[in-house]
Amino acid sequence: MAADPARAPERLGRHFILVVAAATFYFVGLGILAPVLPRYVKDVLKGGGVEVGVVVGAFAVSAAVLRSWVGRQGDRRGRRVLVVGGCAAVGLTIFGYGLDGIATLILLRLVSGAGEAAVFVGAATTAQDLAPPDRRGQAASYFSIAVYGGLALGPPIGEWIYRGHGPDTVWAVSGSLCLVASLVGATMPAGMRAPSWPSGAPRRGFLHPAAVRPGIILTLGGMGYAGFSAFVPLYVDHLGIKSAGPVFIEYALIVLSVRVVGSRLPDVLGSRRGPLVALALQACGLLAMGAWGTALGLYVSTAIYASGVSLLYPALFPIVVDAAPEAERSHAIGTFTLFFDLSQGLGAPLLGLVVAATSERGAFAAAGLASALGWWLHRATPRPATALTSASASRPPPEIGD
Repeated sequence: MAADPARAPERLGRHFILVVAAATFYFVGLGILAPVLPRYVKDVLKGGGVEVGVVVGAFAVSAAVLRSWVGRQGDRRGRRVLVVGGCAAVGLTIFGYGLDGIATLILLRLVSGAGEAAVFVGAATTAQDLAPPDRRGQAASYFSIAVYGGLALGPPIGEWIYRGHGPDTVWAVSGSLCLVASLVGATMPAGMRAPSWPSGAPRRGFLHPAAVRPGIILTLGGMGYAGFSAFVPLYVDHLGIKSAGPVFIEYALIVLSVRVVGSRLPDVLGSRRGPLVALALQACGLLAMGAWGTALGLYVSTAIYASGVSLLYPALFPIVVDAAPEAERSHAIGTFTLFFDLSQGLGAPLLGLVVAATSERGAFAAAGLASALGWWLHRATPRPATALTSASASRPPPEIGD
């Protein structure tokens, strides 16, 4: 049935909640792994900083390779199939994480990343399909509550399970939550389906042009999370902090608080000021984390860093959606999220090399410099385009499947 644009605001109801619910179960499952994988590689598999970085980052490498292709499939086949199939693939491979050997774990992480490519593109695009144009930043904020809320609630749960019941139970709980997300995803709308490609309309390349500039900024800013998630669980040992859980909880509470209370901030600040504020806060927080080597310094710098993280994704995301034709939205979002995968897949191993050469603090400082570079690049680039409609004005509108 054809979509009625005039009714778009009404669709921010039951269907939007289902999308957020599926994403919440999925990202809690992923969050459980965050503090466990580095410790498991180091303590059980006897790996070093480079091995930790490769295991953590492998997930993002395969996701990055497949994002754009998955986005095209979402435009043609609907979003629901991406969420259901992706969550199932991630859950099933997590069950195998306990198989011996770093090489096996890396292979399974690569397969999990393929599922992740589908889940995020499908869920994030559906959330935008259901949002009116003047509330896309707010919709991105609300959707990202599921993402960051899950990634925040998961780590303390994962650490508690790991300490009390061992890694096998961690894999079982994490994988099961991803399968629950697959079942919830089966109840959400199928999403936009683009019609067959019209004669004379240009076919996009691997990267959608609407997402390239925002994506590069996201890559530079996202390296901070690569270092934070991979090396804070190891850094706390040097500070005499028993667990990284409280640090992740602080990070999560700040991100969620800003996303909920300040959900309109991305729309109010706009596509220029919003990313600049976010990247400045991230850079200051990460540089402080590298320079201030105490427990108090970690908590204070985490607060500053988390404040920037809370704004960056919702500020950049509407730039991509506004600039892409509706029938190419999944492709554009797939391209945009590919750049986040690059930040994790490349950032974690690169920062692992910095750890091997210096320390965890050196990695935090390097990630802070990357955010500062992102700030400069966004400030130096022209204002984002409002639409790429000229190339596809002749295309019929996409449809929404129930």
